[in-house]
Amino acid sequence: MAEAFWSTDTGEAVYRSRDPVRNLRLRVHLQRITSSSFLHYQPAAQLGKDLIDLATFRPHPTASGCGHRPDEDEEEEVVIGWQEKLFSQFEVDLYQNEAACQSPLDHQYRQEILKLENSGGRKNRRIFTYTDSDRYTNLEEHCQKMTTAASEVPSFLVERMANVRRRRQDKRGMEGSILKSRIVTWEPSEEFIKNNHVINTPLQTMYIMADLGPYGKLGYKKYEHVLCTLKVDSNGVITVKPDFTGLKGPYRIETEGEKQELWRYTIDNVSSLAQPEEEEREQRVFKDLYGRHKEYLNSLVGTDFEMTVPGALRLFVNGEVVSAQGYEYDNLYVHFFVELPSTNWSSPAFQQLSGITQTCATKSLGMDKVAYFSYPFTFEASFLHEDESSDALPEWPVLYCEVLSLDFWQRYRVEGYGAVMLPATPGSHTLTVSTWRPMELGTVAELRRFFIGGSLELEDLSYLRIPGTFKGKRLSRFGLRTETTGSVTFRLHCLQQSRAFMESSSLRKRMRSVLDRLEGFSQQSSIHNVLEAFRRARRRMQEARESLPQDLVSPSGTMVS
Repeated sequence: MAEAFWSTDTGEAVYRSRDPVRNLRLRVHLQRITSSSFLHYQPAAQLGKDLIDLATFRPHPTASGCGHRPDEDEEEEVVIGWQEKLFSQFEVDLYQNEAACQSPLDHQYRQEILKLENSGGRKNRRIFTYTDSDRYTNLEEHCQKMTTAASEVPSFLVERMANVRRRRQDKRGMEGSILKSRIVTWEPSEEFIKNNHVINTPLQTMYIMADLGPYGKLGYKKYEHVLCTLKVDSNGVITVKPDFTGLKGPYRIETEGEKQELWRYTIDNVSSLAQPEEEEREQRVFKDLYGRHKEYLNSLVGTDFEMTVPGALRLFVNGEVVSAQGYEYDNLYVHFFVELPSTNWSSPAFQQLSGITQTCATKSLGMDKVAYFSYPFTFEASFLHEDESSDALPEWPVLYCEVLSLDFWQRYRVEGYGAVMLPATPGSHTLTVSTWRPMELGTVAELRRFFIGGSLELEDLSYLRIPGTFKGKRLSRFGLRTETTGSVTFRLHCLQQSRAFMESSSLRKRMRSVLDRLEGFSQQSSIHNVLEAFRRARRRMQEARESLPQDLVSPSGTMVS
């Protein structure tokens, strides 16, 4: 009896399983519904009736000389495992001839078919399979269309993908081998991009087929139809096309030719479920595996978490010298160090607070020449607040840098000095430090700098700010001639650790006041920078007015239009 409805959704479905794919089992049920030879027109005596009697659709009995169709030729059901080979009538006839066997796989199939014939023949008649190793799989992938258009013209990428066998490749060791090509192609050509724009995903494919030929004509290629396509990758992703039948109803196939026949088939997942004992054993295995992995991670990190002393703040900085730009000469390198305030700050004895980058050639980026260092550094320091007076503001570490250039004769020259205060708040920060260098007036100094290298240098880099050894009230830089040069970019990742972040005692209040002061200190520093910029702008305007003729300046100090 035919089904009242059919499933028209023949799209693919994607599943993911952690179980081995060898446990997959599918039940395929194939049944012939009707054919054109079964349909008969009404007799002339029945033309007046509105309805056709269903008895007219019954097949007429065949003559005894023609033989009777067995019931198994009309309906068949097979349970198939993953990559299980079921031979078709065509393959049985082909591989029985030893001359047709060319590859080792052909000879293997021949031996299996001979064993089946000796044991009573194959159990399947119409349903058979093509595994990942069969020729049909390669031809099907090569001829696969990307669209539903009847006259599809394959693109270059489709043609390239058709030549790629998406199979699991044997992993061969690379020890002792020498690379024949460059790892990185800096300037790829268009042809190079086309040839390498191809993926090679490890994938295994299996086809469940049906031979829908008429009775007595099994074994012809033109009657083969694909019932289901299975694809499994190395990540446990299973693609089924069409999807399992379930509650959607059976699928239908209409054959073409002189006798148009209608077939229905269903695909069900009949993989055996794991027993409760097996699931419990699997859970124990996973729990033991995760526990061992956790122990391994703990052994890498350590079980003891080092805490700071009460009332102290520990500062961790993971930094990077990113780049330097805007300098006159090439082949730059940066010498940097961190200066800790003399009071309340300390660092471990093994800690290195200075570093020198590698020499880096510059490349043009717009109007500037940029040298990319990407030089990492790290350090830690501890701050212990002892003064509780409200007027005391904590000092913060300062990062100093010196940019130098190196010529062909290994002579160096100073390109600029700069300094910046480390961020007082944790997190990621990108700082751009503007630099300057001392200079001498006259052409002779510049010629000496160009030809024989060397230039004016600061004996103490802390002179960029207020030196730690300075004890006076006013620091004069009168007479120091400088020239603005380029800038250096730092990327800093700051972490702060303190018991005050987790304790609810008076230490937390004490440390909170320290952090509040640090925040206020940072705001004060920002305001100070803004006011300093206003003072410099006012000083330049005053110098510009002094350089103008007196008849252009009014008594009030403004220029006369």
